Amino acid sequence: MTKNFEDFPVYNKSLDLIVSIYKFLQNQSLEKEFEFNNQIKRAGFSISNNIAEGSEYNNRQFIKYLKIAKGSCAEVRSMMIISKRLKLGDENVAEEIINLSKEISSNISNFIKYLKENIERK
Repeated sequence: MTKNFEDFPVYNKSLDLIVSIYKFLQNQSLEKEFEFNNQIKRAGFSISNNIAEGSEYNNRQFIKYLKIAKGSCAEVRSMMIISKRLKLGDENVAEEIINLSKEISSNISNFIKYLKENIERK
């Protein structure tokens, strides 16, 4: 990939997701939920970091990193579903995070499809 990862819309959406996660974690009910907080942050960071890291490789390798990022989107959604069941944090923000992670996951799928088509043309 020759384009800078900072230019990818999906990368910038993943940064928006991290901001939303931090907003969610500011809720007092999550103050002592250290394991939960660390896990959701790690999953969020994994999305943007795998997009960034993978962009430094060829398309075939980049796809592997994007698949990891896609899996991290599912992890973020799972953590938000758990938070809602446990009544932790703001449910509206949790729903925003779920929707944004679904959107990012879909964007990653489309990006993977584009990269695969690009590989096949060569």
